[in-house]
Amino acid sequence: MRWDNLVDNPATTGDTALFGTSAVNTRTFDTPEFRGTTFHEIRARSILNRVPGASRMPFEWTVNPYRGCTHACVYCFARKTHSYLDLDTGIGFDSQIVVKINAPELLSRQLGSRQWHGAHIAMGTNVDCYQRAEGRYRLMPGILTALRDHANPFSILTKGTLILRDLELLQQAAEVTEVGVSMSVGFVDQQLWRTVEPGTPSPERRLDVVRTLTDHGIGCGVLMAPVIPFLGDHPDQLRATVRAVAASGATSVTPLVLHLRPGAREWFMAWLREHHPHLVARYERLYAEGAYAPKWYQRRITRHVHELATEFGIGPSSGRTMPRRVPARPVPDTVSPEPTQLTLL
Repeated sequence: MRWDNLVDNPATTGDTALFGTSAVNTRTFDTPEFRGTTFHEIRARSILNRVPGASRMPFEWTVNPYRGCTHACVYCFARKTHSYLDLDTGIGFDSQIVVKINAPELLSRQLGSRQWHGAHIAMGTNVDCYQRAEGRYRLMPGILTALRDHANPFSILTKGTLILRDLELLQQAAEVTEVGVSMSVGFVDQQLWRTVEPGTPSPERRLDVVRTLTDHGIGCGVLMAPVIPFLGDHPDQLRATVRAVAASGATSVTPLVLHLRPGAREWFMAWLREHHPHLVARYERLYAEGAYAPKWYQRRITRHVHELATEFGIGPSSGRTMPRRVPARPVPDTVSPEPTQLTLL
């Protein structure tokens, strides 16, 4: 994957040597929240991405208005996607943000195509559509407007409190189609949050968003992700998190243990060696078989969280925020060739 596969009408020559096309406009902003961040603005060819057929995800289509993420979560599985653009999967993923500036109008056009049949669209499954960049580029209001106007079902997974800016649009969309919202809160431990999710709103602020959405008629579940082995999986930590989730009025809580795919694994392990060197050997053993923790460990965490959820009066996820996969639909001619790596994280 290279940049000329993403942009509309790429030029054969240009000043942007790194990307090989003058269709990329690179910008920086001298404000505290964006200092050290570079934005690469592109006019994308397509905004609808089809999930690979072998995926276990309960949806078939995604929309990703951004690539890279200023949340800077050290465990983020999507880091590998930056390598497709010849960008660094470490600091580069956190600070080199691709912005598809034409996403709203492109989505509206594709949803209006005779080849589109109204399948569910998931957002936030790659990088967060409500990361800090959204405060400047404001792509989501146009995207939500297009989904509302075409009565197209959708879901959003986010760590961003900025979603409340679009509360009215979410309410309007919920009147005409199925809308699902999930907030990602893996733990409420303040020290752990500051070190592994440095660019995100605090867990408490995220749970305040859950409460606000629920109070305004938008049911919101919590994806308790990731549960981080040996750092966030102590029974007292799990209890504190589930108690806080229950207090927020979340409709469900679904635990997901940390997984370390290529790209994320190298970055996370480098962080672990610096901050918790005594845990490196334990991680190497726990993840010796691949990206996922052993089934016995995942089952133990899931069972414990579900027991706590029952105790505090909330149930595990019933699938309300992430509907089941729909039958295959004809593929629009304009579907993006962008590879999709998905997880609920």
